Amino acid sequence: MQTIKAAVCREFGKPLTIEDVKLAEPGPGQVAVDMDAVAICHSDISMAEGIWGGFLPAIYGHEGAGRITAVGPGVTNFKPGDSVCVTLLATCGICPQCSAGTPTLCQNRVSSTTGPVFDSDGSPMEHGLSCAAFAEKVVVQERQIVKIPDDMPKDAASLISCGVITGVGAAVLTADIRPGQDVVVIGAGGVGLNAIQGAYIAGARRIVAVDMLPEKLEVAKEFGATDGILASNEKPWREAMAVMGKGADAVLVAVGAIQAYQTAPRYLARGGKMVIVGMPAAGAKADYQPLALASTMQGYIGSFMGGVVIQRDIPWMVDLYQQGRLKLDQLISKRWSLDQINDAIADTNSGAARRNVIMFD
Repeated sequence: MQTIKAAVCREFGKPLTIEDVKLAEPGPGQVAVDMDAVAICHSDISMAEGIWGGFLPAIYGHEGAGRITAVGPGVTNFKPGDSVCVTLLATCGICPQCSAGTPTLCQNRVSSTTGPVFDSDGSPMEHGLSCAAFAEKVVVQERQIVKIPDDMPKDAASLISCGVITGVGAAVLTADIRPGQDVVVIGAGGVGLNAIQGAYIAGARRIVAVDMLPEKLEVAKEFGATDGILASNEKPWREAMAVMGKGADAVLVAVGAIQAYQTAPRYLARGGKMVIVGMPAAGAKADYQPLALASTMQGYIGSFMGGVVIQRDIPWMVDLYQQGRLKLDQLISKRWSLDQINDAIADTNSGAARRNVIMFD
């Protein structure tokens, strides 16, 4: 084992602490990656706040990019020196879902409590979201990583590992937006901006961003939104319908606030679909009327990590970025060091940040 520095959660809702922890060498089918950048996702914050429960102590972080330093037995597709994105999708590759091309539904996800990270005394730690990337180095399954160009900036690449594939994938793959359709995106944060980008790439006619902050609506227009509406208005869905001339073909909810799920169906056209992208707290519930769904042929569908196949979709998104058709650099609000992670989390919680990125030397 080697000793690395990591941001450790020892108590839910408390600041993370920078500590020395132990990291095992890569085993069969695993790789070790020196982290260059890891972005802060709201899911990491929710985990650290205990919203979804979990095992402590833990290391979170799952939206990263770096360079491979070692490979375990049986790894043939990667080698030391490769630049890679690191994702949380530690899939088995052989279950019916993986075999059918839907690995985000894998039945045999790798356990995060038997991972390669250990406390200084040798006791196990939670390998948060199968990555534990708030650390100098990670050991992950080779199925979790995708090779990227050596000259691609790692801060931009880190965003693809979760926020970008989640938002773009929700629009292009889950919602299956077609050219000429109208789309509403509720929440213009990091994931919402990528959902807007995805709708734009898919050829949507009108893309209406809905958010509580007027400044975020202006940013949304930089990423492809045609219109912006304040969620605090009395009946924002009526304003959206006036802009579109009808209801939306798809409404993508890119926030975890349960109120957004209560109101989202009001934006829908007949035959439209609501896509659940954000992650509400465990136990949170929204009401709906089955009769209304049946009579209007509307549907609600979940979207986990955009329903992507990372080995197929990340190279496509990297290519879009290199062409200038997918904005990544513009998503970064600020770059921080690992020692500043609690300040970066606080800034993320303020609601003003697009994406904060931790950079490693």
